[in-house]
Amino acid sequence: MKQEKTLLLVNFGGPRSLEEIPAFLTSLLTDQEVIRTGLPSWLHRQIFTRVAKKRSTVVSGDYAKIGGKSPIFEDTEALARALSEKLGIKVISFHRYLPSTHADFIKRVQETTGELIVLPLFPQFSYATTGSIALFLARHLDASRMRWVASYATHPGYIAAMQNLLKEYSRGDETFIYSAHGLPKNFIETGDPYQRQCIQTFEAIQEGFPDADHLICYQSQFGKSEWIRPHTRDVCAEPESFLPGCRKAVIVPLSFTSDHIETLFEIEELYLPPLREKGIEATRCPALNRRPEWIEALADIALNSSYLSTQMLLRRPQLAG
Repeated sequence: MKQEKTLLLVNFGGPRSLEEIPAFLTSLLTDQEVIRTGLPSWLHRQIFTRVAKKRSTVVSGDYAKIGGKSPIFEDTEALARALSEKLGIKVISFHRYLPSTHADFIKRVQETTGELIVLPLFPQFSYATTGSIALFLARHLDASRMRWVASYATHPGYIAAMQNLLKEYSRGDETFIYSAHGLPKNFIETGDPYQRQCIQTFEAIQEGFPDADHLICYQSQFGKSEWIRPHTRDVCAEPESFLPGCRKAVIVPLSFTSDHIETLFEIEELYLPPLREKGIEATRCPALNRRPEWIEALADIALNSSYLSTQMLLRRPQLAG
């Protein structure tokens, strides 16, 4: 008898309404894989619950400008349905920072039998994203049933999907500004492969545009620690230093596969205007979202044994039990 397989399609999650912002931010900022204070968990939670409450007031206005919610939830659900139809297996979506969805997710997974294939919508591995999800799943589910896709930074289908997307914005005279989510510098210094894999993706995509000027930078810094550079905000504020001679620019969301607040608001409202003020014709390229070639790539990755492993990459494996 053929063993049953279930695909767990995992993503960051995002508020589905303005009212859900506080719970989303509290879940995110109290995650010690994301904010590494080194404090006891109870104290970290106490401090960052307060931070989340204050920050919710600030970012509510930002979310209001993009429709009062993040589209990442609906896009992830749509991808799950498309992959289920394409692969002929059950696909269950997981939204890491939407705690109101977790109980139902755990229940649905526990009702399945056979192998669980975990596919993160993060092509580049980081302990702060895929690693955090691995820790959550190890705590709440039977890890012995799971096979993991840790990363797929240079998967041919993923790279081709990105190249096809960029061709729609390429006229041969633009500069591609690839903007990936940033990480604190000390994450990289302690072994996180994220930046290296971002550069691998950047170089692989750019092979399709050998004559185009290009640059990789990092956005969405938070807190007071030093983050990996260059920062997208600096590149866009001082294009003459980073992009001499640039007249047309396309900002490409490198590590973001779904549009959300950091592309729809941050890039649109914070990074494009400074470029335009300098006389540069600047455009934002959307994320892959629900593009058919992206679904094709995910389907291939999900069942490709060369991308699957039984090993869960945990920064603090002692917390999994």
